[in-house]
Amino acid sequence: MHKVIFDTDPGVDDAMALVFQTCHPEIELIGVTSVFGNATIETTTRNAVYLVERFAAPEVMVAQGAAGPLRGAAPPPIPHIHGHNGLGDIELAALPTQNRAARLDARPAHRFIIDTIRQHPNEINLIAVGPLTNLALALQEAPDIQHLVKQVIIMGGAFGINGVLGNVTPCAEANISADPDAADQVLTAAWKVTAAGLDVTQKAVMSTAYLDNLRQHGGEVGQFVWDVSRLYEQFHRDSADVHGIYVHDSSAVAYLVAPQLYEVRQGAVRVALDGLARGQTIQKPAAMGVPAPSWDGFKMQDVCVDVDVAGFLQLYFDTLTANAKAA
Repeated sequence: MHKVIFDTDPGVDDAMALVFQTCHPEIELIGVTSVFGNATIETTTRNAVYLVERFAAPEVMVAQGAAGPLRGAAPPPIPHIHGHNGLGDIELAALPTQNRAARLDARPAHRFIIDTIRQHPNEINLIAVGPLTNLALALQEAPDIQHLVKQVIIMGGAFGINGVLGNVTPCAEANISADPDAADQVLTAAWKVTAAGLDVTQKAVMSTAYLDNLRQHGGEVGQFVWDVSRLYEQFHRDSADVHGIYVHDSSAVAYLVAPQLYEVRQGAVRVALDGLARGQTIQKPAAMGVPAPSWDGFKMQDVCVDVDVAGFLQLYFDTLTANAKAA
């Protein structure tokens, strides 16, 4: 079993990644930590509570995290992508107050991360699919967790593979751009990080027909994925002429359970912190022998540079439909 803390800013694609985890038989979701990003921290926390209440095991808790980056202001919400409620403007059933309180951990997210890693040394997989502020705060308070976590998998960055650039600026991806300082701290720490960036997530497209097939065969979860992705798909159609959706956050989950689907490149990764390139993720590949003091001496991290798209789509489909059959 893969023990997971899911650090997230739900978000349509975050919700799809969360239900993917709750359906996968080899994932034990230990907890969910919220962070600003696709919406305000109040909205992302409410959405996280809604999702775990609806889909996760009763013991899964939500810990509210950072409302903004380490430096500067949080980016504004993006309702044209994720809806005004962060979940595609689907109707959200009201949760009884006692349920919300029962699902919220009293600790801030970074303290929840620290305590849980120490409680399960070398067992926790941190999957982070929003700004990396919570992880950076955890590192600052408890540097020892670098050596106690099993691995960190992030959805973040764009490394120029096959010409893929940023999605909020010509060089910066949204999660990294929202808090470049935190991202640089996370990527240069001593723990093992794998980055699934736009280079692979924009290759992994769920077409309209694929999503409809999920709706027909995935039970309640398949219907939810269809419903929550309607506005999101319209955004992709309008902005990129994609008849379907890029699958960002679920790619990080897929790497956890099926790393063989991905080709990775090793090398130290730094993040540009200021100027026009603020938020750009730059890897010095391990094979590059020229001196680069800003990279040399830092942990070699893995960057996903290719993905077996058919294998990934089959994995997601099989996971949700098998769950529906079991239910």
